[in-house]
Order: sequence, then C-alpha cells, then structure tokens
Amino acid sequence: MTTVLLEKKGHIAVATVNRPKALNALNSQVLEDLNEMMDQVCADPEIYALVLTGSGEKSFVAGADIGEMSTLTKMEGEAFGKKGNDVFRRLETLPIPTVAAVNGFALGGGCELCMSCDIRICSDTAVFGQPEVGLGITPGFGGTQRLARLVSPGMAKQLIYTAKNIKADEALRIGLVNAVYPLEELMPAAEKLAETIAKNAPIAVRACKEAINQGLQVDMDQAIVIEEKLFGSCFETADQKEGMSAFLEKRKHEPYQNK
Repeated sequence: MTTVLLEKKGHIAVATVNRPKALNALNSQVLEDLNEMMDQVCADPEIYALVLTGSGEKSFVAGADIGEMSTLTKMEGEAFGKKGNDVFRRLETLPIPTVAAVNGFALGGGCELCMSCDIRICSDTAVFGQPEVGLGITPGFGGTQRLARLVSPGMAKQLIYTAKNIKADEALRIGLVNAVYPLEELMPAAEKLAETIAKNAPIAVRACKEAINQGLQVDMDQAIVIEEKLFGSCFETADQKEGMSAFLEKRKHEPYQNK
C-alpha cells in the first residue's frame, strides 16, 4: 500500500489515508489500497476494532480526485462509481466495528467514506459536504443513500441539492457525527473509543454490528428473527461462558479471547 498506512496498537488498528499534498483525495490507487488494508485487517484475528483517519491537520479526505474523473465517459463514470461503492460497502459491512476520526475536510467521497464507518467523531475544524452537483455530477460513492439514512431525507436533500458545506457543530446537531473534539484530542479520543469497544467480547460486538446493519434493511418481524439467530450464536463461546461466569462470581472477567 502506497497511499494508506496501517498501524496495529494492541487489539485496535489505525488506518490513515496518506496523500497530504492532495488533501488525501481519493483516486483509484487509494481505493485499491483501502481494499488491501481491509484484507490485512480481516486476516488478523487479533484486531477487534478499526480507526480510520486522514494524514495531516487539514483534511480527512477532501473528495475524489477531480483530475482523474474529469475525462471519464458515461461507462467509465459508472465503473468508477461501482469501484468506490464496492470498497465503501465492504468497509460498511466489515465484521469489526469502525470509527471514523474526521480531522478536517470530509467532502464528497470523503464524506461518503466516513459515512461508511459505524461511528463518526470529528475535530472542531472538520467540514462536511457533498458538493458534487456544483461539478455537474451526483454523489457516486453512496452519498445519496447513506446521508438520507443517517440524518433525514429532507436534510440530506438540502445538503446535496445546495452543495453547501457544514461545519462540525452543524454536523453534530443533525446527527452526522457523535462528538466533536479539539483537533489535538481527536485521535486519542478515537483510539480510546476503539479500545473501549475492543475490551468487550469481540464475537458479541460483531454480532451486534451484523444485527443492526441487517435489521435496518428489513421490517421489524424479519429484524427480530435476525437478532434471535445472532443472539443464539453467542452461546457456547468461550467468551460468553467467561463473561457470565465472572458476573455470577462477582469478579472481573478475564480478557476476552475472541473464541
């Protein structure tokens, strides 16, 4: 990987999009490297949570590379959209929980990238937006779909139709992010959040993610069946036995073993 850095810290990993001179803009190479990063994360059973951020202090991901997109044909544009959507959908459905630490501009593809993570926190310098209609295109990496699901259809339409950017406080108000931190506190907060998640039983956390993600796509009757099956899947695991034994014995549980 040349544009994405991956660092393992205990049971969490930190992935950093690393094109600071281009404000970490997405191009085909970044998409390929994000895919490779996920290959590495999925291959390591000791990684229980992932933090995703951008290098430098100005930008998370400023958007897709306009220079690369400017000459695309209709068919090439659709193929580029599919490439981005495939990578972002994989991130969204990654078995382990993901935290986006948005440290600056999250525009276009950058906003779409952070929306593919489970939890978003940001710096007080962060700026969000879907400016695509100002460039003659639509959001193409899931922006028209995830933004409407995360905030509201009306708010999503306003942001997308106007191509207006919003600052961190407005992103918090509409529910796009969970919390805002001073820039210097963002990564410690993101890592602490990921570490807190990683201390819980990994099999159970993964089952919760699957239940929430799948359940949101179906009606309630189907959703509770999904939950029942995933609830049942946790039983007879070593972590379930240890967690419940520790509770009944009024002691602190041993570190969970992901089995």
